[in-house]
Amino acid sequence: MAIISGYASLQTAVGDYLVRSDLATFIPNFIQNFEEKFIRQPRNWGRWMEAEFNPTDALMSGGVIPVANLSDYLGLKHVYISGSPSSRLDRVPLFTLYGRYPRGGDTGRPIMIARDGENFVFGPTPDSEYLVKGTYYARPTRLRDFANDAASHFLIVNCPDLLLYGALLEAQPFLMNDKRIPVWQSMLDRAVQDYRDMNRDEDVSGSPIQEILA
Repeated sequence: MAIISGYASLQTAVGDYLVRSDLATFIPNFIQNFEEKFIRQPRNWGRWMEAEFNPTDALMSGGVIPVANLSDYLGLKHVYISGSPSSRLDRVPLFTLYGRYPRGGDTGRPIMIARDGENFVFGPTPDSEYLVKGTYYARPTRLRDFANDAASHFLIVNCPDLLLYGALLEAQPFLMNDKRIPVWQSMLDRAVQDYRDMNRDEDVSGSPIQEILA
């Protein structure tokens, strides 16, 4: 049985569990399909996926920032206007921003950010070109495209079982009523929950208990 230490050994392990030589060419697809499903769930976005706004791409030119400036963008974590002092930007639904700050209305230092199509917009409409900084969740490099056989990929290092059972379940259309499927599903559910708990616990690691419970 292969020890999972990279993308190649993950494929080998999936093949070992399937015990189906006719599915060997499908294994990269099973892995990729699971990756895509996993990343589409915001609850699975973790610190390892965080990236910084590139300051050179985050000036409000014309009062907006194109989402395309962040080519790997999945979602915002937090953003603020850089300055002395800096000031936070609250993410709100678009209808909330436009309801409070109609276009063509008041201008000033923004306090809200929302997404309108392919742009981030701000409320009130910026009266200057402010520099926006912060953190967003970036789409991770696929395992197949990761450098050095993905040996240092976060999920390979920390959650190889999650990748294994997720990929195995993608073979369900070929396995039909295979009795192993409920077992693999149970193992995947446990691995996903452990992964989410790890992300949650790290966010409050080192915090006083009273602050966590507040």
